[in-house]
Amino acid sequence: MIAVIDYDAGNIRSVEKALQYLGQDVKITGDPEEILGADKVILPGVGAFGDAMAHIRNRGLDQVIRRVADQGTPFLGICLGLQLLFERSDEAPGVSGLGILQGEILKIPDTEGLKIPHMGWNALHLQNEGRLFAGVKEHSYVYFVHSYYLKAADETIVKASTEYGTRIHASVEQGNVFACQFHPEKSSDVGLKILKNFVEL
Repeated sequence: MIAVIDYDAGNIRSVEKALQYLGQDVKITGDPEEILGADKVILPGVGAFGDAMAHIRNRGLDQVIRRVADQGTPFLGICLGLQLLFERSDEAPGVSGLGILQGEILKIPDTEGLKIPHMGWNALHLQNEGRLFAGVKEHSYVYFVHSYYLKAADETIVKASTEYGTRIHASVEQGNVFACQFHPEKSSDVGLKILKNFVEL
């Protein structure tokens, strides 16, 4: 069973539908025992960093997520779910993230001709042989919706990057923890391939 963590964030149902399309048994849940007992765990989400961390902490899910990471269960953060895995965000000064991965979330710089939030399709530069990207071609396009971006402390965990006013770390992998700033569930066949690679880990 794949547990999709429910913490009152947006965009959870589209992740559920994409996984069901791939033939997976999916459960949207905030129950710690179900999350800890799942074969794989996904932290999706669209929303604000500070609000999301408050919801997660109020439900004790921060400790649950750390236990999932520590016990080696494959874990995937999507969009806001990627950002929450890191230490801090410009969006919520003074609010600590989960700190499972090292790095910070920065505001996309204002650049003439580029709208913020960044909404749309961007090409990925693949690097460091990420397992989520097996069988995915270089410069494949995926769908982004965000105003803040990841700058990982350790370049070796970065498996895909893109350019939008700056260089954006678009996907990371460290051990059993994976994350994508883009939305694989909204990224057509390429996104389904990435999700399929995750469920087949």
